[in-house]
Amino acid sequence: MTYVEVGGLRTWHEVQGEGQPVVLLHGAFAGASSWSAQTPVLARAGYKVHVPERRGHAHTPDVPGPLTYGVMADDTVAYLDGVVGGPARLVGWSDGAVVALLVALRRPDLVDRQVLIGQYFNSSGKVSGGLVDQLTAGGDQVMGFLRAGYDPVSPDGPEHFPVVYAKTLQMIETEPELDLAALAAVGAPTLVLQGDRDEVTLEHGAAVARALPQGRLAVLPGTHLLPLESPDVVNALLLWFLGGAPATGYSPGGNR
Repeated sequence: MTYVEVGGLRTWHEVQGEGQPVVLLHGAFAGASSWSAQTPVLARAGYKVHVPERRGHAHTPDVPGPLTYGVMADDTVAYLDGVVGGPARLVGWSDGAVVALLVALRRPDLVDRQVLIGQYFNSSGKVSGGLVDQLTAGGDQVMGFLRAGYDPVSPDGPEHFPVVYAKTLQMIETEPELDLAALAAVGAPTLVLQGDRDEVTLEHGAAVARALPQGRLAVLPGTHLLPLESPDVVNALLLWFLGGAPATGYSPGGNR
């Protein structure tokens, strides 16, 4: 657990294990600790697990300017180039899934395969009344819950939380808006993993998997907190897929 310089940004990260690199990408208002049920399991399975915290999240300081998925994808590319030193298996949860997919679109040479957990990629897939809507509705209770994880560890201090909160809300109210047709350019084998009561509709998850040339869909009982609520099942799926499981069950006609 230490800081590294990535593209001029002081970035906190955790690294465990030895072997082929896996990079775990957390969600909004979260950090490396959200992967506490996955990191040691993957490390014991023979992977070198990298868990970076993105700008304005947990131990990594914020920087001037807006927070966007594109900016965070650029930061992740810099991390893969500068710290990992080449291609990796990416696992993105929530906002981290958008970041992973953008990296696969922008720098396909850096993504061996990927798992995208519990996330919509344009607003047509967002579940109404979910966590995102609760965040945008705001309120002292929501901010208090999020501050409990931010205030004790942020190098920017508790007084900076309202800035990060506002930046994040601006991002999730306007992004992501990816055209699923663009996913035809993603060559990496991809597992789309979501709960049956997640932040993303089942129809959208299926459409994302169909749009990916090597896409596969898995749906588990549970909510947006699958890696925390169902770690044993999620970990088994990660080990199976990251280890080289067949990427797609779709026929050329697009049917299972």
